[in-house]
Amino acid sequence: MIADTTTAAWVHSAFAWAGMALGAAMWRRTLGQQQRGGVLARGNFGVVVGLLLGAALGNKLVFLIERPDVALAIWQGGPLILPGQSIVGGLLGGLIGVELAKKLTGQTRSTGDAMVLPIAVGLAIGRAGCFLAGLHDDTYGLPTTAPWGVDFGDGQARHPTQLYEIAIVLLLGVALHRARFATPGCAFKLFLSSYLLWRFLVEFLKPVPVAWPLGLSGIQWTCLVALAVYAPFVARAWHQPAPVTP
Repeated sequence: MIADTTTAAWVHSAFAWAGMALGAAMWRRTLGQQQRGGVLARGNFGVVVGLLLGAALGNKLVFLIERPDVALAIWQGGPLILPGQSIVGGLLGGLIGVELAKKLTGQTRSTGDAMVLPIAVGLAIGRAGCFLAGLHDDTYGLPTTAPWGVDFGDGQARHPTQLYEIAIVLLLGVALHRARFATPGCAFKLFLSSYLLWRFLVEFLKPVPVAWPLGLSGIQWTCLVALAVYAPFVARAWHQPAPVTP
């Protein structure tokens, strides 16, 4: 693992940007295959703007939910620097941003299915950076005696939760990308809800920086609330019959 804090931060950022760049390229290719125009095509550009703005805001907001101590320090006059980020927040914020953009541009066509595999690949690459960053990143797991435990530099074998997530998101992404559903958007809804459930469960294998009610982390409570709100939409897409072709 990387021992130097500055080097770890640079490596982590490089992997995160590489994941986003490759994901964006894959999404553009998918749009072309579906003959839906390029990123700058009418409607698509608005979706991109909504996605980026929503993801950026959600990223930081959920980080502050996870770390209310940082939020309190800022409220009390500390420096307005938000070094942390949250994938869950980015996904949820991006979803809200896209839906708002679609309403503002009058779009009714589902846009999420084209993003499933690109998001999965981007997340996997980003988590590889988290793994290399080791103890300088807050994504490592609790100590374990399992034979696959990894020493991130403190002499203690820990759950490599970053590697667990890489495997989960790639399996999900490939499976849902290849699946065919009657309802457009169903693949994305299943991907997002599955990821939220995964994050709720895997957080039990990680240290809790600040405990919320029931001893859960801020990420876990965010996942629970999001799942409760999103579940009806997932169920509706899953049970909706295929459109009748005249």
